[in-house]
Amino acid sequence: MKILSSYLIFTLISIQCAFGQNSVQNAVTVFKNNPAFTNASISFCAIDLATGKTIADHNPKVSLPPASTTKLFSTATALEIVGPSYLPKTRLYIEGKVDEDGILHGNIWIRGGGDPTLGSKYFCKEGTENEFLKLWADTLWERGIKGISGSIIADGSEFGYAGVPDGWNWSDMGNYYGAGPSGLVLYDNMIKYSFKTGSSAGAKTELISTFPKVQNFQFHNYITSSQKEIDNSTIFGAPFSTDRFGTGTLPLNNHSFVVKGSLPDPEYQIAYEFDKVLKAKGVLAQKKPLAARQIDSSKVKERYGENFQLLYTQNGPSILSIATQTNMTSVNLFAEELLCLIGYTVSEDGSTENSLAQLEKYWEKKFDCSGLYIKDGSGLSRTNAISSKHFCDLLSEMYKSPNYKAFLSTLPLSGCSGTLTSVCKNQLGHGKIRAKSGTMNRIKSYAGYIDSTSGKKIAFAIIVNNFNCSASMVVDQMEKIFNVMSTY
Repeated sequence: MKILSSYLIFTLISIQCAFGQNSVQNAVTVFKNNPAFTNASISFCAIDLATGKTIADHNPKVSLPPASTTKLFSTATALEIVGPSYLPKTRLYIEGKVDEDGILHGNIWIRGGGDPTLGSKYFCKEGTENEFLKLWADTLWERGIKGISGSIIADGSEFGYAGVPDGWNWSDMGNYYGAGPSGLVLYDNMIKYSFKTGSSAGAKTELISTFPKVQNFQFHNYITSSQKEIDNSTIFGAPFSTDRFGTGTLPLNNHSFVVKGSLPDPEYQIAYEFDKVLKAKGVLAQKKPLAARQIDSSKVKERYGENFQLLYTQNGPSILSIATQTNMTSVNLFAEELLCLIGYTVSEDGSTENSLAQLEKYWEKKFDCSGLYIKDGSGLSRTNAISSKHFCDLLSEMYKSPNYKAFLSTLPLSGCSGTLTSVCKNQLGHGKIRAKSGTMNRIKSYAGYIDSTSGKKIAFAIIVNNFNCSASMVVDQMEKIFNVMSTY
């Protein structure tokens, strides 16, 4: 009887607390009281964009790591500051003179401008990754250059050489999703490892090949074979280091199992790859390919002087195209490059540090940024701390922006596209939510817009850290709130 009485009292208190609340606040109350979130930190906010009034909230000003939902800040700011139609540029320069025999007495310089799509799987069909390099080689040939006395030098200095942003884990950096930003990007800054696995659990694996081939590459292989049919391997390695370590397991009986890692040195790699393409065409560089940071510490403005001639400019896809791919499929590298392009276009300094300063400077004029701590463009940094209120303020400002339609078009649609394909599928929220998701170990978040059946336009954000259940269960519970908002 005592237990029953206690349960009745709890139920009456719950009903009394819910009385007078709207349906969205009710759903949030039920969500936060779920035992799976007993130890969790939760920040939720939803606002009516027509009135600016709060529809429901819970700890809206509590700042938490939101994982990939951080990409909303990098993509929105790039659209606002850089502009949706801006085309990142990569330029080829001749340093020196070309004689009557077609020999360049000097070097070819590749000057990066932050185009993340050179040889990218997201913008190139499989097998066409090197078409842009062949185009460059054809351009040199058409200009009468038949040989080079110097080197192919790649210059990615305008985005700096920090390697990766602050707060990235050692276990992330060597993997494909942990590829850091750079002034020159190649093949999504990705290296593909092909492994042959054993026929019994615990058997050693063998590294067969890599694409691309990396000079002076050393791979220490501790990956073994497993009966589990999943890739459970991790690649460790620091930026610019050609030493890589592999641990974990891969499925049994595979002759060429592909594992994706981060490319150690994209700046040097693009010089190396272009040098190979030129040689195949019969244009030989007498000296080895180089990365600019290895030979020249002068400022970029001083570097490209009178002895340099601009040979060719390649325009990349628009910022809108890159932002769309960033938000739809949550590409970390693209988000980092978009962030760096902010600083690059504002003050010709594309470092992550300067770009974050420009981002914060822009938004602090529009809403209260106290408690907003952004350390990267992708959300991979666990030192990021953003509240649901910050996200709603951002979404509200973008709703008023001339770039709103462009920004909205970059966001996945619930039940239909991108990372929201399975969210609210065949439920009340199907086709009514445009949002960015965020997922890391013990982190799940969403932020975006909802078109409710009543005609309301809602901006919302929810961030949950340290839940006591699977990420899929968290999504199941979040969907209940999304469905209520969709009919609010």
